[in-house]
This record gives sequence, structure tokens and C-alpha cells, in this order.
Amino acid sequence: MHVCEDEPSPSGGGGSPSPRRSTQAERRARTRNALLESAARGLSRYGYSNLVLEQVAREAGYTRGALYHQFKDKQELALAALQWVLDTWEQEVGRQVEQESDPVAALLTLARAHTVFCRRDIARVAMALRLEFSGQDHPIAHEVEKGYQALTDTCAGFVEAGREAGSIPDGPAARDVALAYVGAVEGTSIALAGHVAQDAALVAAAAAGALGLDPCVTHSSHAAAPKETHS
Repeated sequence: MHVCEDEPSPSGGGGSPSPRRSTQAERRARTRNALLESAARGLSRYGYSNLVLEQVAREAGYTRGALYHQFKDKQELALAALQWVLDTWEQEVGRQVEQESDPVAALLTLARAHTVFCRRDIARVAMALRLEFSGQDHPIAHEVEKGYQALTDTCAGFVEAGREAGSIPDGPAARDVALAYVGAVEGTSIALAGHVAQDAALVAAAAAGALGLDPCVTHSSHAAAPKETHS
């Protein structure tokens, strides 16, 4: 366990050049990233109230002092971990969705890629915090709801675009359909945790149902296989 990462010692020989030493900013960024990932795992598993900062630091390979050097308290750590998860989701899921020009393809890609993302033990942070802080006037509750609002708005936009193109049938308000879609994707992803062979296809089918689509559409050219972008 350490406060900062050890650096390779300079080479004393005249052969290959010494490895470049990391800068203080790079070491600090590595420490912060490790602590955020550990905190995200803890929040996913135990929630905010049961999150123990000493355990977060230990599982990341750092001391509690290193954690407090980065974050002043548990609330600041939780907010940063939530943002880290949202940023990671954007990199691993959002970027795949952005590549789709067709709204139905975008929604099905989101469903499948989100399912792949949910195979990781950091994926339930937003849902865990949303349940724990439901109805509370709290900074964490506000940030969680902001994230859900953004996702719902994006999905409602795809629903409206799909209806204009004739690929999504008319029905309830686009925002209501988007809420049903998000619920179907999240709920089915969680229910199928561990069933990797079938999870993405079944989540896409649940998403298609919420959108009022024929489930067969998930087997068409609209349904590209999700990419696993994390190492």
C-alpha cells in the first residue's frame, strides 16, 4: 500500500535510455483514477451509507491518507466517482451510439452496449445512489437525477426522430416511451447479470418492446453487435 507510486530508477549503463519518469500530475491522476474505480465498486455493492473510505483506499492499493489528499470527504468522493462512471459510460456506450445515424439503430445499440457495460462491477452506481437518495434534497440526488434526465432526453429525441422517419410507431408521449425504454434496458440488464451468452439480445428485445417495435428488428441490420471497449 502506498501514498504515491514508485518510479523506475534511472539506468546506470550506457545502453538503452532510461524510462521516462512520470510527472507528479501523472502520478496524481493514476492515484485518483484508482481511487475512483474502487469507490465506484464500493458504491455499486454497498451504497453510500455503507461505503468505508479506508476500505476504498485499501482496495485501490493506497492509504487512507492518500485518499484524503485527493478528496476532502465521502460526499466529494462519491460525487467524483459518479461522474467518473458517467464519463466511462460515455466513452464505452455513448461513442457507439453517436456512430449511428438511424434512431432505431442508435436505441438498439445503446441497449446492447449498456448491457455490456453492466457486466462490470461499477455499473450500478447511479441506480444504487438513486434508490438510496430518492426524494432527498441532497447534492448526490441532484447529480444522479441530472444524469437520468440527460439520458431520458437523449432517448426521447431518438424516439421523436424515429417517429418522424416512420421507423417507430406513434403512441404515448415520446418522453414517456423514453422512460419506459430506459427502465426496460436497466431492469433487464440487472436481471440478466451473469448470463453473458444471451443478455445483450434479450435486453435489446425488451427495449424494442418498450419502443413498440417488432422484436424481430433486433435481429436485423439495425442490431449491430456491441463493442467491449474496456480492458
